Amino acid sequence: MGSGLVFCLLCSFNQMADVGIILLRCSPFLTRGSIAASDEGQTMNENSQRTPWYRQAVAAMSTHVYLKSIGTMLFIGLFFCAYFYVLERPGYTTTVMPITLLDHLIGFQPLALPMYLSLWVYVSLPPALLETRRELYGYAMAMAGTCLAGLIIFYFWPTAVPAANIDFAAYPEVDFLKSMDASGNACPSLHVATAFFSGVWLHHLLRRSGAPPSILVFNLAWCIGITYSAMATRQHLAVDVLGGLVLGGLASYLSLRRRVGARGGDLSTDL
Repeated sequence: MGSGLVFCLLCSFNQMADVGIILLRCSPFLTRGSIAASDEGQTMNENSQRTPWYRQAVAAMSTHVYLKSIGTMLFIGLFFCAYFYVLERPGYTTTVMPITLLDHLIGFQPLALPMYLSLWVYVSLPPALLETRRELYGYAMAMAGTCLAGLIIFYFWPTAVPAANIDFAAYPEVDFLKSMDASGNACPSLHVATAFFSGVWLHHLLRRSGAPPSILVFNLAWCIGITYSAMATRQHLAVDVLGGLVLGGLASYLSLRRRVGARGGDLSTDL
């Protein structure tokens, strides 16, 4: 009898609480700040209960596996065909880029080659973390637009890095890179542009999934490392790197602005 009475009282209190919340929301004396604080608390509670970021990443990577793997390899293959075509057949006289103080400060470092080559792993990560075909196609179009813009610049304004006073034969791995990728197609550095573009997209995707700050810092460090290696391997100069940062930053901003805007978000807070 006593337990039944307690149960009835609890039910009554629960119903009264629900009614009280409704009345408070409808009350003209309730400020917008109070409502916003309540909504923010509810959002934080939902975020704390959502799937961990690494499980979201694994789930995303398991979608459209063939499309992502084959599409990425085809994209890179087509890019290299266009890149070397423009490299061997520039439309105008090649301009040699100037050496700046920063180029003198950053000496030749052959150990930076693995970081330089890691770009091809790095640029594969953002599409791997996308879940829908629409997202994949949109990302591919944005990346293709970035590369196409660089190739058009290379054709109409061919640029090259000046010959370095270094015996690359003493460094077989770097020498092989130099034999494959000549000093042309220098500015803007597409190596840096695609790295920066991928880095901004990775930051966006990781932050959306709730990745911890350590992962975001690791992503930033990787992107900076690739950018630095472009100069440390003597593949590019500071001016080339600056041009690549501008191109990659502009392309990532335009592509993400449309994506975030479609979701009703704010790009400045999302990044």
